[in-house]
Amino acid sequence: MSHAADAESPPGLESEPTRDRLPSIRPVGLVLPRPSPERRVLEGRWARLEPLDSDRHGPSLHALGHAGEAALRSWDYLPYGPFASEAEHAAWLRSHAAGDDPLVFAVVEPEGGRAVGIATLMSIVPDQARIEIGHLWFSPVLQRTPAATEALVLLLRYALDDLGYRRMEWKCNAANAPSRRAAVRLGYRFEGVFFNHSVVKGHNRDTAWYSILDEEWPRLRDAFAAWLAPENFGPDGEQRTRLSDLTRPLEPG
Repeated sequence: MSHAADAESPPGLESEPTRDRLPSIRPVGLVLPRPSPERRVLEGRWARLEPLDSDRHGPSLHALGHAGEAALRSWDYLPYGPFASEAEHAAWLRSHAAGDDPLVFAVVEPEGGRAVGIATLMSIVPDQARIEIGHLWFSPVLQRTPAATEALVLLLRYALDDLGYRRMEWKCNAANAPSRRAAVRLGYRFEGVFFNHSVVKGHNRDTAWYSILDEEWPRLRDAFAAWLAPENFGPDGEQRTRLSDLTRPLEPG
């Protein structure tokens, strides 16, 4: 991995929105446990999430994840990959497709059905209504596209609307500036860094923690609907309003 030896705060992240409310012991009326997420298709305009199938999704995932320097670098902050062969990659996909936590989805192009990335629901705690989006691997053709954003919104809607979870987590290597920017753009609030949290590919990992809480979700839900609306995109596909402008926390008062 070609990470910086030490990283306190990646450039551009000095002013991450931080949750600074007072601790709460308020009653919680939510019925627990919440349902566990299931293997189901989640449909969007630009992206479709399908339960991972190694045979159907594996060939394109391997090809897109190993063709060129950008593809190889896309694995930098993950504890696996790139893979020495397509067979090794297929075996990894097959073993993870069978699990319930993480629950793995392939990000698929609606037209043509090509798999272009992976996203999961993980750290699933139905008794506490807590869940995480993680193990994200987006190929270069998916990165920085409306489909990439929509894939994550589909998981947020599924967990927070359909299943009724009250806390959605996002954790990433604290040196991984793109992942941290993605969390902030989606409306997550920064909660701190766990230092010396783990060792990944022989390197220290300090882990940055983010979350969306159920009381924050209605505003974010509306922001995602507005951003994904067809009228927010011009004939050239360029966004008219940036998502970060819609998800930015409201100023006090």
